[in-house]
Amino acid sequence: MTHYEIPRPIDGDVVELILDDHRLFEALLRDLRDATADRETARETLSNVLIAHGEAEEEKVYTQLKSKRAITAHEAEHGEEEHAEGNEALLALLECKGTDTQKFDDAVEELAKALNHHIGEEEQTILNPAREDVSEKVRQDLGVAWAARRNELLDEGAGSIANVRKIVARAHKEGLLPADEEEDE
Repeated sequence: MTHYEIPRPIDGDVVELILDDHRLFEALLRDLRDATADRETARETLSNVLIAHGEAEEEKVYTQLKSKRAITAHEAEHGEEEHAEGNEALLALLECKGTDTQKFDDAVEELAKALNHHIGEEEQTILNPAREDVSEKVRQDLGVAWAARRNELLDEGAGSIANVRKIVARAHKEGLLPADEEEDE
């Protein structure tokens, strides 16, 4: 069984810390596509770090960047919607029984599509303005706050299937995702 080391920074420029996680997501997606890799461990690792990363961003970073006028409320909400879409795709991946099926491969591709889209947009529309419009001191302070919350969520097992289900259900309830068809029946 492969072991993936999830970096646990405690400080740094929040932009650089987020970018480091983005590169980790990309590496884990590559392993999820590799039939010779330990896909189960890669899936579990990606789930934990992706959920902790996104929740910490929404709680600690987006709010502060809005208050500093580095991003608009619309940009923050759009980022949250994209997190919700990625979390929904992650849930579909977690619900796959095995890692050697076409269903699993399709779920990996859906997650990769959502995640790569979000990474590209976030790096351009949120992280670039943060670099330009927010002081280094604020970025360092945000890095400490984001890392602390992310590490706390990792310790709590943020990527468990039960927690991901709860987060996806909350996103539906908050209107970040379309209402479940099951609720309409």
